[in-house]
Amino acid sequence: MFERVREDVRAMRERDPAAQGWLEVCLCYPGLHAVWAHRLAHRCWSGGAGRRLLARLFSHLVRLLTGVEIHPAAELGRRVTIDHGMGVVIGETAEIGDDVHMYHGVTLGGDTNAPVKRHPTVEDGAQLGANATLLGEITIGEDAAVGAGSVVTQDVEPGATVVGVPAERVD
Repeated sequence: MFERVREDVRAMRERDPAAQGWLEVCLCYPGLHAVWAHRLAHRCWSGGAGRRLLARLFSHLVRLLTGVEIHPAAELGRRVTIDHGMGVVIGETAEIGDDVHMYHGVTLGGDTNAPVKRHPTVEDGAQLGANATLLGEITIGEDAAVGAGSVVTQDVEPGATVVGVPAERVD
């Protein structure tokens, strides 16, 4: 567990040039606090139906404290970083790979009310710009970048950069 915390702090310090030191990152980065709390909520959620209400209540409290809403069923990889955090929403069936970096206001939202996979999959190394909206069962490929304010409703190829409303490839 402590090794994962060290990885997270190291990742945030590498990705945020404003980070002054490990203590500041540990104490003052709500996106990181939300990721850490999600790990606890996800473990509780995975413990069975009897613990799911507790997991939802805990994630709600975390949202109130950090401004980041992550459904306890969402899957987060290692070294996921959320810079500034406020307004980030990650839906129930979202899957986020390792080394993903996102900025404030990112939404990984669903596009149906059916109880199916309905949220995006974000593969390893992807970057999601501020206020990017990703909707539906789509895949953001490995090392892809989504520009700030973009609305993505289709798959993004690995390594591609997309921007705009609707998002289009620019590289």
